[in-house]
Amino acid sequence: MIAELGHFALVLTFMVALAQSIIPMVGAARGDARMMAMAEPAAAAQLALILVAFGALTYSYVVSDFSVFNVVSNSHSLKPMLYKISGVWGNHEGSLLLWVLILALYGGLVALFGGNLPPALKARVLAVQAIIAVGFLAFMLLTSNPFERIFPVPADGNDLNPLLQDPGLAFHPPMLYAGYVGLSTAFSFAVAALIEGKVDAAWARWVRPWTLAAWGFLTGGIVLGSWWAYYELGWGGFWFWDPVENASFMPWLVATALLHSAIVVEKRDTLKSWTILLAIVGFSLSLIGTFLVRSGVLTSVHAFATDPERGLFILFLLVAAIGGSLALFAWRAPSMQGGGLFRPISREGGLVLNNLLLSTAAATVLLGTLYPLFLDVLEAGKVSVGAPFFNATFVPLMVPLVVAAGFGPMLAWKRGDLMGALQRLKFAALATLALAIFAAWLSWGLEALGVAGIALAAWLGCATLAALAERIGLGRVPLSTSLQRAGGLPRSAWGMTVTHFGLAVTIAGITGASLWRTEAIQEMKPGESVNVAGYEFTLDKVENLRGPNYFIERGTFTVRLDGEVYTVMDPEKRKYFVQQRETTEAAIHTTFMKDLYAVLGDETNGAWVTRIYHNPLVPWMWIGTLLMILGGVLSLSDRRLRVGAPKRHAVPAAAVQPAGAE
Repeated sequence: MIAELGHFALVLTFMVALAQSIIPMVGAARGDARMMAMAEPAAAAQLALILVAFGALTYSYVVSDFSVFNVVSNSHSLKPMLYKISGVWGNHEGSLLLWVLILALYGGLVALFGGNLPPALKARVLAVQAIIAVGFLAFMLLTSNPFERIFPVPADGNDLNPLLQDPGLAFHPPMLYAGYVGLSTAFSFAVAALIEGKVDAAWARWVRPWTLAAWGFLTGGIVLGSWWAYYELGWGGFWFWDPVENASFMPWLVATALLHSAIVVEKRDTLKSWTILLAIVGFSLSLIGTFLVRSGVLTSVHAFATDPERGLFILFLLVAAIGGSLALFAWRAPSMQGGGLFRPISREGGLVLNNLLLSTAAATVLLGTLYPLFLDVLEAGKVSVGAPFFNATFVPLMVPLVVAAGFGPMLAWKRGDLMGALQRLKFAALATLALAIFAAWLSWGLEALGVAGIALAAWLGCATLAALAERIGLGRVPLSTSLQRAGGLPRSAWGMTVTHFGLAVTIAGITGASLWRTEAIQEMKPGESVNVAGYEFTLDKVENLRGPNYFIERGTFTVRLDGEVYTVMDPEKRKYFVQQRETTEAAIHTTFMKDLYAVLGDETNGAWVTRIYHNPLVPWMWIGTLLMILGGVLSLSDRRLRVGAPKRHAVPAAAVQPAGAE
């Protein structure tokens, strides 16, 4: 009965979304206030109904209702409760339901917090959101019903993929989806603006908080995925340039560009068409990621579906959404001319450079991701595009971006003074040089490129602090005055500072983890030792234990430094009862400056394959990305973004005209 209730709620959601996609749009075209007003209650009803459907599926998982085919396929009675709940979205049908739930949530938030939006724009935004929902709800109801029954009812389920039975993977998909789907709101604002034919500073102010929220969630989702790959897959790395990893990274790059471009629209009334295009491309890349995961063209730990029919349906949605929005852009964008002029050396010029480099980087990743797939479809052979390609093409684009990010905040709007900026950054340059020399001394004999990476990170961090010091007059006015100015800075200014500094810390962490890692792979018997980066790892024992739904093979390493016991590490291998699949649980000892990382492999003749890593600065990656997310939260808490543009004076009903009547 609960499953039927969920299915019925899903059908009602589709009907409400269909009405929401048509009536407010027609009302906005006619200037009919009653039809436009229908958008808000429809968005609320859509959210309430999809919550009922999601709650019904969650209940089915929690009580292990094995009469539901989705539960049978992805759960088991012995599975811990956390993974019963996360199993709801650990599969194709359930993750689609989560996708639509988050889409409805964003629509509901626009309806709730969009009080300052002009009625016609608000109606169109919510209608476009509903059009997206109609497509995915139709896909779910026609090809991916999560409430399908099975008969006869089996005694137990097939369990969830063991790789997904992990806390990191329990929270990674919802956060990633909140970022993916959040970009739909910027997309809806862009399409609504194209229909109206109007983009101004108020529009940019409205679109920024939604983009910022999506960017923050996307950052968190990517970081959780990297963290999971780092400690769960047992290879000592955090990023593999997997096509599905790239599918989340590309919209992040475009969302970052969109945030900066929207600032130019708001401050200088220019780059309007470009900003609209970025909003369209960002969500389009999110849809491409959805296609890659669900079409069957990829075989990956991230992939949910391998059904070609589902892939064709998703491809149709992809073509309709991307093709339709780009066609609308080609028709309407030429009329959106920006009015602000600026010199290349200016704050605007720096943000344009930022956009060009980020967009080129996203295009490079897209090419490297799709090129092997195109060749495979054309039966032109199989080509593997991996880390060497991406490192050789992506990294060189990021170097000038990071250098420019240090200069940008020091430049004035419209016409900047490069020599003046250099003068104000002289102490940052000296500090960067000193830190680079110190890094070279510490890493003598290791990869020399690592020093360049540390220097780049130091430059961005020092320049960011220098820009903050300049803004509060540190050293030029009494300290009490500087502190008073710091307290009076907008939260968005603090958010930018924290985010840029967090990026600097992240770059330093990536440099250490990628270029200065020490690795040792060997066979070891209990009592044998291996030395890695000055640490002596002794395999004391290997024992067999039992978990709630898996067997455990646990090794114990005693780690010594200079003859003294430094720590004890317990890596594991787990074999799950139902699916008879093994997972690796790396043992990681973390300090501020490094990780010690131990993995227990297969056993042969009483000896186990072990992998030991010394990973310098890895903790800085996680600290830096957390700072970036914190910076996004600070910016989002700025009242100027939360309230959007100033509230407009009420307009008499008789004055409301259809779009295009001016």
